[in-house]
Amino acid sequence: MRVRLDDPGLIRLGRLKKRAEFLAVAGTRRKWAQPGVIVQLRRWDGAEGGAEATAGCDLRVGYTASRKVGNSVARNRARRRLRAAAAEVLGRRAAPGLDLVLIARGETVRRPFADLVADLDRALEKLGAVRPAPGVGGAEAGGAAA
Repeated sequence: MRVRLDDPGLIRLGRLKKRAEFLAVAGTRRKWAQPGVIVQLRRWDGAEGGAEATAGCDLRVGYTASRKVGNSVARNRARRRLRAAAAEVLGRRAAPGLDLVLIARGETVRRPFADLVADLDRALEKLGAVRPAPGVGGAEAGGAAA
């Protein structure tokens, strides 16, 4: 499935770049492990990270791969695969106001891409970080039933 960048239903993704940001996410101790990825989560209200850190984005994501994944070629490939899976899933499914860290595992490089996307989607559901589908609950569903 190809993601359209002009889709109004997409949320804007930012990046975690500083070590302190990664440590803040890890400090919340909210994570879910899947065979292809470990997802760590932290909620923010926009004022915590400073205006410059969260400006222009609804969700911030960081990617990491340790030496357990393999040599530098394998680690870079694992991070690229995580970025591609995140682009596929997070823009449509993730709730805004989150910091996420996606940690590569040894299986990340070998896992079929569809399974990697499913792992990320399942982790978001388990962490309660999924945005409700449009029309489910709320005023739109009530208007359709009347």
